Amino acid sequence: MSVLEAVAEAGATRARGWAAPVLAAVSGALPLLVFPAPGWWWFGYVCLVPLMLVLRTASSARRALLLGWLGGIGFLVGVMSWLIPTLSVAILVLAALLGLLWAPWGWLVWRLLHGTPDGGRAAAALVLVPSGWLLIETVRSWQYLGGPWGLLGASQYAQHFALRLASVGGVWADSLLLVAVNTALVVLVAAWGRCAVAWGALLAMAACVGSVLLWAPGPRATGRGVSVGVVQPGVIATPEARAAREELLTRQLLAAHPDIVLWGESSLSYDLTARRRLAGQLAALSRQAGADLMVGVDAERPGSSGGIYKSSVVVGPDGPTGQVYDKIRLVPFGEYIPLRPALGWIADLSKAAGVDRRRGTAQVVMTLPTRDAGPLRVGPLICFESAFPDMSRALAERGAQLLLVQSATSSYQDTWAPAQHASLAALRAAETGRPVVQATLTGVSTAYDATGRRIGAPLGTDRSDTAVYTVPLASGRTLYDRWGNWLPAASVALVLLWGLGWAGVNLRNRRH
Repeated sequence: MSVLEAVAEAGATRARGWAAPVLAAVSGALPLLVFPAPGWWWFGYVCLVPLMLVLRTASSARRALLLGWLGGIGFLVGVMSWLIPTLSVAILVLAALLGLLWAPWGWLVWRLLHGTPDGGRAAAALVLVPSGWLLIETVRSWQYLGGPWGLLGASQYAQHFALRLASVGGVWADSLLLVAVNTALVVLVAAWGRCAVAWGALLAMAACVGSVLLWAPGPRATGRGVSVGVVQPGVIATPEARAAREELLTRQLLAAHPDIVLWGESSLSYDLTARRRLAGQLAALSRQAGADLMVGVDAERPGSSGGIYKSSVVVGPDGPTGQVYDKIRLVPFGEYIPLRPALGWIADLSKAAGVDRRRGTAQVVMTLPTRDAGPLRVGPLICFESAFPDMSRALAERGAQLLLVQSATSSYQDTWAPAQHASLAALRAAETGRPVVQATLTGVSTAYDATGRRIGAPLGTDRSDTAVYTVPLASGRTLYDRWGNWLPAASVALVLLWGLGWAGVNLRNRRH
């Protein structure tokens, strides 16, 4: 071999060495296309195939771990790209840390799918690879690791069959189905289409979805309905101007006679116990509307404890009714900085929270009057909390007939975040069998019935307006409401059992 040929071969080897990591990171980001606003929901059934093909060709277990980590970084930066204006370069640090969750998954894909998998390895992959992905989603759903934003199954919020699946297994069922289909396709690619196990798995998945559509219990309409007036002021510079705009818009709702008037998160920047005049104005507004107002307060609370709380506060004809809910799960970096003594520097490089908000202590179910339907039990959620399936389920278990979400995404007005956030309400409705209405300061405000089907037209981010959603109430409990997070628990158990078995076999072989 000549010197030129040797140099060319060395360059090609180096290029191949760099190609796989780059491909892993880029292909890991492809799922961003399945979420709103692109909304290519159908792409979810193939979006992981490129990444898994890269992983299965890794030259070693260590290489598979590295590629899995890079794929996780790509996924997080892609799906959370709307955070870049807030976190700046810090998003790369956070993605690098959380991306470590994908490293074992990358090894698992390589272990089960490298080369041409036989029937046994293919069957194991079809069970364990989706379960491993669900394990990642379960771990990162912990609020202190960022919460369950960007769960793959959430991309299917507008599909009837996916919402029915969510009523049985939560959003986790949709994630599991998507990853299982992707895995079956990778097996077929690796086996040149000749794998009866993969074809059989695809048929079995189709049969399962069909069975859920036919037999899964759904919510039962009660024949009662409630009208919710939503106030969306739009982007306004000062708290005083925003409050004035919200009062004006509420007056425009008077002719519609809503049962409840819902304002967005942080619609008021003043504590009503310290602003008696403002509380009186809102009480007068409630009397004129003939309905209670649920407003959002983001203010320092007077008293010995002090601190800034984000709260849902009900104001009736006589003033604040005493029904208050303080937000429990705060947005990391947006509303507080985890481990501020160590990570406080992020605030200097980004728009992260300068002051930590205080947490509430418990969820609350409120009772509000209505014109014709009698007392109504509602469960408030504030912004980020609608991403957590367990919170809406807990409210349904405590008797909430309607879930009300108050949100503010003005910091991400020109990103895909508002559309992604609005889509979560559909899944929470389908999971619990309870209708959901979401009011935001700047859009998207929307409503869904108890099956997750959209009611009326949403208010987009370009609107400063009101909407009245007539929401049909429902009774009964979904299977997810009864059984909870049984799918994540089963997936974790499967992966751990397989891991223990694999480790035991390896240990025995080394001894021999």
